[in-house]
Amino acid sequence: MPDDQLMLAYAQGDAAAFDVLYARHEGGLFRFVKRLLGARLAAQADEVFQDTWVRIISARESFSPQGAAWRTWAFTIAHNLAMDRLRVSGREVVLESHADDDDSPVPTLEHGVRGAAADAASHPSAEELAFWRAAGRRLLACLDELPAEQRAAFLLHHEDGLTVEALATSLEIGFETVRSRLRYGLQKLRGCMERYLSVLEKRA
Repeated sequence: MPDDQLMLAYAQGDAAAFDVLYARHEGGLFRFVKRLLGARLAAQADEVFQDTWVRIISARESFSPQGAAWRTWAFTIAHNLAMDRLRVSGREVVLESHADDDDSPVPTLEHGVRGAAADAASHPSAEELAFWRAAGRRLLACLDELPAEQRAAFLLHHEDGLTVEALATSLEIGFETVRSRLRYGLQKLRGCMERYLSVLEKRA
């Protein structure tokens, strides 16, 4: 059953429908909250995550499929609660460089980056695993350094699949404002990931 129909069923008293919704989106919502809060507020991710579901439950009768898809609606609730927590903590203006990570060597890819078909047919080498793990850690650190609004736009658009139009509507901001946040956020991430991207470009 689609998310929207599950929410409507839950609003009419079907508790099992809520259980399905929770199981379906628990992981994605928690990852979004944790990454939006960043490493410095990671300890508060559980609380914001639970607050999100409490808000979803409390607002169940006001949900309307004609307004926004359930996933967009739920992630917007999580976004607003996380941003409130960031504003209270002052996290959005406390940006620090991950100097230790900048000094760490980038794992090599001496055999090059394999194509998708080759990856599917064989196991990645040890050096490839080391590279992608290091790149993943660096990306999380780079995301943590973005201003909160840019980080939220990037996560909602690139990880959770919200369109620019849906972001503008759900966050109640202008279309061009969303595009600007995405553009500047992506530029900063590319600069932060430059050492890893240069390795990929050389091996492409």
